Amino acid sequence: MVTLKDVAGESGVSVTTVSMVMSGGPAAARISARTKTRIWKIVKKLGYRPNLYARSLRSQRSHTIGVIVFDVTDPYCTQILRGIETYLRPFGYFPLVTDFQNDRNQFHVCADMLLGRRVEGIIAIGNPLYLDSAMFSEFARKNIPAVIIGRELRDSPLNSVVVDNEMGTRQAIQYLYELGHSRIAFIKGPKTLVDSSQRWRGLESFAKEVGLKMDPKLIRQIQGRHPTYAEAFQLTQDLLHRGLNFTAIVTFDDLTACGAIRALTQLGYRVPKDCSVIGFDDVPSSAFYNPPLTTVQQQLETQGSLGAEIVEGLIKTAGEQKSAPTKHRRVTPRLIVRDSTCPATKA
Repeated sequence: MVTLKDVAGESGVSVTTVSMVMSGGPAAARISARTKTRIWKIVKKLGYRPNLYARSLRSQRSHTIGVIVFDVTDPYCTQILRGIETYLRPFGYFPLVTDFQNDRNQFHVCADMLLGRRVEGIIAIGNPLYLDSAMFSEFARKNIPAVIIGRELRDSPLNSVVVDNEMGTRQAIQYLYELGHSRIAFIKGPKTLVDSSQRWRGLESFAKEVGLKMDPKLIRQIQGRHPTYAEAFQLTQDLLHRGLNFTAIVTFDDLTACGAIRALTQLGYRVPKDCSVIGFDDVPSSAFYNPPLTTVQQQLETQGSLGAEIVEGLIKTAGEQKSAPTKHRRVTPRLIVRDSTCPATKA
């Protein structure tokens, strides 16, 4: 491994001089431009890379941000992770990711591992099914710069980033209403998820404003702890077997929408000509489903970037020994129109 001593020897200067040039601090101003240029050429020639571990020991800074995810294979998490890394890279921070694999008992194990490695901040991607705000309270007690993405924490001292669920479902039902749909079926999310009630409020509020009737016979709710393709398929089949008349269906998420489309097509209904379908999330596969799914995009990469921006700012503020107000950011979702919706067929 190439060392500072190797660079100094080839450059004909001291190790201290090389160190000052590479650190770019105020002391480097005393070194001539010619010497700096020579040193950087030798650095490139030898392929020298700084020993970040040694630098961390000297500066007492790790330049790492701990990221806790509930399932690293979940497209929801992977898109947020991309936003986090994209934001942090120019600031020289390295995201250290740990996955508690939807086992809430492993959350504190993951958090302790990150804190033991002296991360400078924590970003947790919250799954409301497995986590509650009390699990994050340790970060606040220890004054650790932290932000939770995906959880509404208005009454908490912790920072948070969420999508505006109500606005998202309002966009969905308004779009169907403007396409002429008035007989709309709904598959609500599990009662255990906070997102479910928020998304339902968005639907109800718009329907009330325009006088759109929401027929209780056309409303179904996922009974499991989380949405599944199979349950969405069964709930949609139940609506169809009862002979209920509807021209569109709004689902809790994209997975539910795909299950609904499968049930419709299996019973001979054409999507969207006979029935339009709208999802929520815009996971990558939704654009390649048959037909490509109209859905509400959560702007997950934006949520990741905002979370990283908050933590980076908190670390900077702490370094200046200043206090910072708690921040709660709400991201505006975006309706993505694809081929699973069309104007309502006239009776």
